[in-house]
Amino acid sequence: MAEKKSDENEKLIASNRKARHDYTILDVVEAGIVLLGSEVKSVRSGQVQLADAYAHVIGSEMWLDGMHIAPYSFAVGVGAHDPMRRRKLLLHSEQIRRMKDRMAKERLTAVPLEVRFSKGRVKVDIALAKGRQKADRRQAIAKKESELEMRREAGRNRKQSQQM
Repeated sequence: MAEKKSDENEKLIASNRKARHDYTILDVVEAGIVLLGSEVKSVRSGQVQLADAYAHVIGSEMWLDGMHIAPYSFAVGVGAHDPMRRRKLLLHSEQIRRMKDRMAKERLTAVPLEVRFSKGRVKVDIALAKGRQKADRRQAIAKKESELEMRREAGRNRKQSQQM
């Protein structure tokens, strides 16, 4: 997985930290998303939850279910939106086909990792991920803790050698 360059035109709105804990991330794709006007206003104010969201393919289109965008307080009646409605993801047909084939063949899940503004447009990072078992999660946590402890110890050693 390649690291993204942080751009001044990008603003993180919401991230799905639970997905990184529950799944092993294999591949990440950036997708656009079709939103209503009141949804964009709510996204700008940061009222997005990705905890139970997932993406799936219907026909030749990819859809995002379970993402909660709170209703915009000033949109009433006709301008209001359903907070849990299904939202269409904007990807090239080749990307959708590749993801669909890989999801079926390798038994993977498509989960959203983060929602952000990029150059004034709302983007969603969709990850192809494999579910972790409870033991796998524990191993990942233990590995992170050991790496952190090694970095701390290296810092302490560096500090002591500088003082001498």
